[in-house]
Amino acid sequence: MKAFEVNFDGLVGPTHNYGGLSYGNVASQSNSQAQSNPREAARQGLAKMKALSDMGFVQGVLAPQERPDVAGLRRLGFAGTDAEVIAAAARDAMPILAASCSASSMWVANAATVSPSADTADSRVHFTAANLNCKYHRSIEHPTTSRVLAAMFADPAHFAHHAALPAVAQFGDEGAANHTRFCKDYGAPGVEFFVYGRAAFDSRRPSPQRYPARQTLEASQAVARLHGLSEAGTVYAQQNPAVIDQGVFHNDVIAVGNGEVLFHHQDAFLETEQVLGELAAKLSQRGGHFQSISVPRDQVSVEDAVRSYLFNSQLLTRADGRMLLIVPEECRANPRVWDYLQALTAGNGPIAQVQVFDLKQSMQNGGGPACLRLRVALNEQELAAVNPGVIMTASLYERLTQWVDRHYRDRLSDADLADPQLLVECRTALDELTVLLQLGSVYPFQLN
Repeated sequence: MKAFEVNFDGLVGPTHNYGGLSYGNVASQSNSQAQSNPREAARQGLAKMKALSDMGFVQGVLAPQERPDVAGLRRLGFAGTDAEVIAAAARDAMPILAASCSASSMWVANAATVSPSADTADSRVHFTAANLNCKYHRSIEHPTTSRVLAAMFADPAHFAHHAALPAVAQFGDEGAANHTRFCKDYGAPGVEFFVYGRAAFDSRRPSPQRYPARQTLEASQAVARLHGLSEAGTVYAQQNPAVIDQGVFHNDVIAVGNGEVLFHHQDAFLETEQVLGELAAKLSQRGGHFQSISVPRDQVSVEDAVRSYLFNSQLLTRADGRMLLIVPEECRANPRVWDYLQALTAGNGPIAQVQVFDLKQSMQNGGGPACLRLRVALNEQELAAVNPGVIMTASLYERLTQWVDRHYRDRLSDADLADPQLLVECRTALDELTVLLQLGSVYPFQLN
């Protein structure tokens, strides 16, 4: 049976703003308080989805969240009507209001960890929503994320959904941004690769000193157990603490994998040779041939990787079996990165082509092409069971573009977050979106 890797991209929400909320994310902090353009951001994301669909890749859409999160503000003690809650938060706790307005759910690489049916004990596709408990503005996402994913992948014969892990530091889980999968074929058993920043219950392991390590080993192990993964098909690796301290807050900022290929920076992992050897051995047992493309630090520094988001790219398999690397415009703007990519694709290696996209609105907040997508490997039967309303087509692209133009502002500043009309605009847009994507009622305002 034929199988596919489907990329479900996050649709940028109406409250896209530069709140500078993500400590450890250099781009997010450096652009704090700048004026954003939600309409342009959503259009840029949709353009990438449409382009990949036109290239023949199966592409899906993952809906944004209701913002501002008024229910969350009420839990923090703000009271009154929705407008009064927002006004009080703006007056007394503007940073909390900004966090409650974040459109960070656009980076759906953090939405969940997904294991395909070829790897799981019950032969179903498993989803575990990420608790994202390292940052308040992200920790409030997983209840809606779980409902949206359940509406997209609804058939229990094919799909299994797990609640987020306990929202405590020992089980900090950032989703697929720290997870990838290697396989000979998307429908064949593979090796799932979990990268963690710290071991919560083992103080002997080194940890970063400047920025927090968001993913724990214990969270990765828990997800693997929930998904019924075998030891023979699972590898754990610790991220290099030194690169976390340079702004590599997730593994997908320093490495990306697809098929039998891992494209990574030389300094991405601790115990690199041991990790690569284990991946090669376990993939070989599943009929695959692991290939590591290690980018030397003397050609591309960690700083260049973070500034360009070279590794926060999408590595996709073309029809001819060779690979396409989707990178942001910032890679072309960096001479060292661009020179490396030209040399990389000039050879006979697995990566044959580079495609550049303008994702400036997302990039300025610290999210590149890989942040914007959640990968789901599906066989033909499973793909047929996916909610058809979320699969990108030319018609859906046109309808979503028109929807964005009707409902999104073309500029948003910090002060605009205090406007109660923004909540009305967001709810009106999302109410219409759930019909467009055939999701049913998934948002808190629709459930109350």
